Amino acid sequence: MANGTREEAVTLSNKPRTRRRRLGIAAAAAGLLAALLTAHPATATPDPGDAPAADKEVSRSAQAEVREALKNGEIPGQDEIVHSANIEHLTNIPKDVLPGTNSDLAFQGRYAYAGNYDGFRIFDISNPRAPKTVAQVLCPGSQNDISVSGDLLFLSTDSSRSDSSCNSTTQPVTEKSSWEGMKVFDISDKRNPKYVAAVETACGSHTHTLLPERKNIYVYVSSYSPNAAYPDCQPPHDGISVIKVPRYAPEKAAVVGFPVLFPGEGADGGGNPGAPTNPGVSKTTGCHDITVLPSKDLAAGACMGDGILFSIKDPERPKVIDRVQDNVNFAFWHSATFNQDADKVVFTDELGGGGAATCNATVGPDRGADGIYDIVGKGDKRKLVFRSYYKIPRHQADTENCVAHNGSLIPVKGKDIMVQAWYQGGVSVWEFTDSKRPREIAYFERGPISTEQLVGGGSWSAYYYNGYIYSNDLVKGFDVLKLSDRRTDPAKRVRLDELNVQTQPDYFD
Repeated sequence: MANGTREEAVTLSNKPRTRRRRLGIAAAAAGLLAALLTAHPATATPDPGDAPAADKEVSRSAQAEVREALKNGEIPGQDEIVHSANIEHLTNIPKDVLPGTNSDLAFQGRYAYAGNYDGFRIFDISNPRAPKTVAQVLCPGSQNDISVSGDLLFLSTDSSRSDSSCNSTTQPVTEKSSWEGMKVFDISDKRNPKYVAAVETACGSHTHTLLPERKNIYVYVSSYSPNAAYPDCQPPHDGISVIKVPRYAPEKAAVVGFPVLFPGEGADGGGNPGAPTNPGVSKTTGCHDITVLPSKDLAAGACMGDGILFSIKDPERPKVIDRVQDNVNFAFWHSATFNQDADKVVFTDELGGGGAATCNATVGPDRGADGIYDIVGKGDKRKLVFRSYYKIPRHQADTENCVAHNGSLIPVKGKDIMVQAWYQGGVSVWEFTDSKRPREIAYFERGPISTEQLVGGGSWSAYYYNGYIYSNDLVKGFDVLKLSDRRTDPAKRVRLDELNVQTQPDYFD
């Protein structure tokens, strides 16, 4: 169905001690075994990609080594907050009536919008030291990836539901009547958002990216993992759904195209074949996330086993310019970030699907990391050229899920600096102006949630917006950080009216 069932959503109405430690300090003893997990995604997404991590016991020897590392001060104490001297933790707002996993963030004026697997929450952040909850909307459907534009809010549903309403229940993806896709809300009244449209998309909507225009908003929907047994998610699935949403008539939102980004013969399409050809690499059956840079008519796609650069001059017909693979160190191409000059792209690898302990000596510095690529050449002849990897220099315990995740630029002219979430690895601020020599310049993190088993948690998204860093922690809630550093202080003069990180602004226009 193009437009699904609609109804009004249900609107629901101790700061830890800190200590600082040096960057690059050694952590849990060398040689700890990696407690790698197989992710446990929602029914419709059987491949890795932002699934809430299932708790998993680690060996007794690993538990003992974690306790020893805690005792020696090599890693923070359980739930203890640590940070570099140039970071201040202003506040934490715990979860309230939405108990699900916290996910992505979006911003508009004095408001922050926080996704949650059970719906979304709106904060008034006019005083960043004391955000106030404006509304909490119950509308289950993982992972509720969230964006805003004008009076409209967009939510991705990538779990098989009984229908498109906010009262839906889980239902097998093998049933034709099941629903997955995009939901649209009217947020003109921030205290009372109204559900106004639903659009079903092939294989659901794991993430989405807005390409706003004056009269219409285009939505690029990323989804993957087709199966012949899924009526609404048939192979091959090597493209993205494009939805056109009339800004002043959102109820008319509809899919206007499905551009194929990886053309190929047969059910397997033309993307990375994965194993056994490329062991340990995800087979490409769609995209996980796309970032657009409208000022340059460019987009970068993180597509499971492939990274792509494409032109969006025609928003309904994006055109692939270049495509790269890393079959040595990348397992799952997760997300992408341009630098301001559009001559670099940072791709992230979500090794272990966000549910594994990969920030340790055993896994090493090149896997579960960022890959930094220069964009060389001009026009349709541009190429992505690999330069280096970046991974946080602080090892984590084998009971902490940790891997590269969502981040944003910090707008400083002449510098390439970004802030990034690393699940239980915390929040990292790092510079890649020299794309061959990236370095961390600030960090914030909590100690392990558990010393006995691997429990999923940590920062899902960490973004810079109008002078502050905002982080949505899967378990702990909404954090606000203040960064004070001569290298990043010029960014405080840059003010935005709206920020969806996957729709990168021209910060200096």
